[in-house]
Amino acid sequence: MSAEPTMKAETPPASGETSAVQAADRVLQILEILADNGPTGVSAIARELGVHRSTAFRLLATLEGRRFVVQETHRGTYSLGAGALRIAGAVALRIDLAREAQEICDEVTARLGETSNVAILVEDAAVNIAQATGTSSVAVRDQYVGQRTPLHATSSGKALLAFAGDDAIEAVAGSLERFSDTTITDPAKLRDELALVRERGWGSALAEWQDHTNAVAVPVFATDGSVVAALSITAPAFRLPPEALPGLAEELRGFAQELARRLGHLTPR
Repeated sequence: MSAEPTMKAETPPASGETSAVQAADRVLQILEILADNGPTGVSAIARELGVHRSTAFRLLATLEGRRFVVQETHRGTYSLGAGALRIAGAVALRIDLAREAQEICDEVTARLGETSNVAILVEDAAVNIAQATGTSSVAVRDQYVGQRTPLHATSSGKALLAFAGDDAIEAVAGSLERFSDTTITDPAKLRDELALVRERGWGSALAEWQDHTNAVAVPVFATDGSVVAALSITAPAFRLPPEALPGLAEELRGFAQELARRLGHLTPR
């Protein structure tokens, strides 16, 4: 009989690693305490954590240095700072964006009859957060919500990448995967295409990601001029020819501005 395989015992974490995990857990507990109770003193936080007051003070000092908490000197208490609020605001914006984006997609598809999507930039991809499927019997019915799509080969990706800055563009241009005969794989050509997107205010993809499928997208601008999302429509190429793109982009721009207004952003562009 063959011997049973010997199971390798899991190596226990080093003491330094254990301390780091414990410290991280306590930091998160502090944030939860302040979120639940509002301004709280060092002694009360130490009791909640079950640690010495000096330990609680050191953790609070670290958080204060990163602006996650602020000290209310007149009361000797701490409350959540701009750092924590910034993160909370970013989460709230994503939630609001997804909800409002779905409503806008529904309106776009009801008006134009084609599949519409709202995508956001996540690292090196466009990620769709909302979609409404076209009403025609011959429509693009693939479900894209939650899917990562290539920046250089989709209309949404181009609308996002064009305004993402030179570093983001160069990172993408360094590796351009081919998906069809018309996919842009030349970095210089991609840069020219993105410059055109910035000039005219919309991006397009002509069978560049999926054969026989065209798309057009417009950016959704925030008050500071940054782009928070891209709104697109996708349709079979025979129903969305190149000559129709400028007019459709103009219609989409109105919906994109409405999405921006619903998110509390003015879009002077």
